[in-house]
Amino acid sequence: MSAPEQARAPFLFRTPSAIPGFPLTFAFTGAFLLLIVLFPLATLIGKASGLGVSGFIAILSERRVISALEVSFGLSLVSALVSGVVGIPIAWALTRYDFLGRRWLDAIVDLPFALPTAVAGIALSTLYATNGWFGAALAKVGITVAFTRLGIVVAMVFVGFPFVVRTLQPLIETLEVDLEEASASLGAGRLRTLWRVVLPPLVPAILTGIALAFARGVGEYGSVIFIAGNLAGKTEIAPLLIVEKLEAFDYRGATAIATIMLAISFLGLLAINRTQAWTRRRLGDV
Repeated sequence: MSAPEQARAPFLFRTPSAIPGFPLTFAFTGAFLLLIVLFPLATLIGKASGLGVSGFIAILSERRVISALEVSFGLSLVSALVSGVVGIPIAWALTRYDFLGRRWLDAIVDLPFALPTAVAGIALSTLYATNGWFGAALAKVGITVAFTRLGIVVAMVFVGFPFVVRTLQPLIETLEVDLEEASASLGAGRLRTLWRVVLPPLVPAILTGIALAFARGVGEYGSVIFIAGNLAGKTEIAPLLIVEKLEAFDYRGATAIATIMLAISFLGLLAINRTQAWTRRRLGDV
């Protein structure tokens, strides 16, 4: 039996290994996920269940809550799609081409991961304010970024596009240049080669990167509140509303909004994962 077949085989039929086997690794995985992920989420859901159906409906019917959820999830989706569009050429350039300063640019992509979100928010609000370097130039053509929904999208793209880049880079490295050369030799133009040869294998990774950027945008707080303006019903995000309810000692309301966000996020990621699986099956059939 080959190594890949042994890895897929049931534990009882695998040969002994010097590395800790299935029982130990499975027990560690289960215990870690139970303590760090499942138990806190179960506690959250249990706390919110005390509201009952009528309590959830009452909270969901509040205009402020609806608006905050629309801002968080709607703009997170927009920013994730923008991150996907800008992340593809960035990942392609950093992977396929060798140029002066490439390593520096590659390191800069990781800055949003390491930079405190509050620092990012202050920097973005300073740049895009009406008297900032970028904001002043945009204001001359009638575009206002800071303290608007557009500013929220900018902040979410800032923290989200590195997920798309880092997800795509390993897969781009595995693409065979021979396929692109063969497509060109058969008379296909650059756009046709890009659409029919390059992009199809990258679709699952693109969807993964967009999903990660979407999840990061939904939970983003520090970089958004400084540039959003935080106007209730207009630019207030759901995480900020949760914080405000906690400060007002409305623990049940904060827990209910958090549970609603958890449910919507779970359903969104589940839909994206199903789409990824369907895409992989379609590519396998081609």
